[in-house]
Formats: sequence, C-alpha cells, structure tokens
Amino acid sequence: MDAERRIEDLEVRLLEAEDLLDTLNTTVFRQQQQIDLLQEQLRMLRQQFNDATPGEQLSLRDELPPHY
Repeated sequence: MDAERRIEDLEVRLLEAEDLLDTLNTTVFRQQQQIDLLQEQLRMLRQQFNDATPGEQLSLRDELPPHY
C-alpha cells in the first residue's frame, strides 16, 4: 500500500511538472515573439534615422540631451 501511495504522489508531481513546463514554454514563446517584434522595430528606426540623415554619420553620443 505504501508503494502505491508513493507512485501516486510521483504521478501527481510529474503532472504538475509537465504543466509547469508547458507554462514556461508558452512564456518563452511569447517573449521570443516580443523580442522579434522589438528587433524589427529597432531595425526600422535605424533605417528611418539613416534615411533622415543621408551623408551625415551622426553618433547618438554626439547628441546632448535637452537639459544640457
């Protein structure tokens, strides 16, 4: 009887671990989608910046914030 109870406990733990793994996989998938979107937006912003300043190679370090 004790072995049967231990097996049941292990099965419950396994199901909980599988559920947690599924949740983590979903979270990682969503985060990767967000990263991909942000990378695309950054690429577009860089392109817009380069298109707005043709011939000039400005560095963001050369730009002072407005409060300076």
